Amino acid sequence: MIEIFKNTNYDFLGKAKYFIIFSIVTSVLGIGSMLIRGFNLGVDFAGGTKLAVRFKSAPDENRIRAALQKAGYEKDKVSIQRTGKKLNQADRNEVFINTPIEQGEVDRDKKKITEALSKDYPATPPPADKVDVNLSGIDVIAARLLEKDALKLKTTLPPGDAQKEYRRFAETVVKFRDSSGGIIADLNAVPMAGFNNQMGETFKQEFYAGECNVVSAEVVGPQVGKDLRNRAIYVTLVACVGMLIFIAFRFEWIYGFAAIVATIHDVIITLGLFSLFQWEISLTFIAAMLTLIGYSMNDTIVIFDRIREQLKTHRKDNLVKVTNDAINQTLSRTIIASGLTLLSVVALVLFGGDVLKSFSLALFIGILIGTYSSIAIASPIMIWWKNRAERILREREEAAKAARMANKKKPGSPDAKSATVQ
Repeated sequence: MIEIFKNTNYDFLGKAKYFIIFSIVTSVLGIGSMLIRGFNLGVDFAGGTKLAVRFKSAPDENRIRAALQKAGYEKDKVSIQRTGKKLNQADRNEVFINTPIEQGEVDRDKKKITEALSKDYPATPPPADKVDVNLSGIDVIAARLLEKDALKLKTTLPPGDAQKEYRRFAETVVKFRDSSGGIIADLNAVPMAGFNNQMGETFKQEFYAGECNVVSAEVVGPQVGKDLRNRAIYVTLVACVGMLIFIAFRFEWIYGFAAIVATIHDVIITLGLFSLFQWEISLTFIAAMLTLIGYSMNDTIVIFDRIREQLKTHRKDNLVKVTNDAINQTLSRTIIASGLTLLSVVALVLFGGDVLKSFSLALFIGILIGTYSSIAIASPIMIWWKNRAERILREREEAAKAARMANKKKPGSPDAKSATVQ
């Protein structure tokens, strides 16, 4: 194994009280922030509107955010996720816009977002006298054509028949749009078979192909968000219990207890920082938390495994020295593993964008705190508990010995009689 630090002999446990004080202070501050400031819950947990919006070309997230901000949405309250995982070009040009929403305001919220994208997203102002065909439904298209009545159908057909003809053309337009991935890039591509040429000319005069189209809209209710939040807590607790059982079986239960305390310490500090800076907590954050729990636990197990090996070969040394030696011997491995992972996470923090912000920040904090806690929290707790258990056992043995000695000195006791006979 590559070693960065050779023959190190740092007295980590000599500074254990400072580590513990630092962790207690940061944990208390984190819990205080959670109680006072709370969390910035994303749409997945707080409920809101989730819109799938497809663009003619690769969408510009900064322009989308600017348009939504002009519509009154706070920057930190809106998340934009790129799909980008499918081969189809239309899918690569699609984004999901998640916004918080008040109960009973679903339709208003969807309309507000649609109007904001139609008005403020395009690089050049859209024509004021034309209608965006990509953001219009069948009724809107049919009503506009009927209003202009370029074919004079209202005067040549019975009442209602003119509206049916314009609606038939509107249905053709929307069907073509849906078959084209949800967006029309060029009005000339709309099929005109079966319709008068004048219909097509009027259509091009009254409509224009906008930059985007809302292809679907979903609402995540508060109850769904609450259910997701509870499930996330259950998953985290189950993961901790499972690891506690494994470590207790593989080592001793006290090792598992120390590792779980260190993991809880990592979670509290990470949650505290997210609460303090009001970073959004989403489902990707939960994935990061589970990842850092496993990562922190892995670091702790490596140190504990070396402690167990050292106890077999250095039985005359006390537990503090054995633990210090184990930490020093695994220091290179810890720094290399954590450092390389941290480099990848730093790249996600810098270049991952808003989609991966919660995930990357949680991992970044978790790796730093997890590496620290494996050395500064888990090991001191294990030593403290071991020493405490040995002290209690020693006190019990001394108490039992004192009781036996006192019993021997009592008049009438078998030991006292035998001493008199002699």
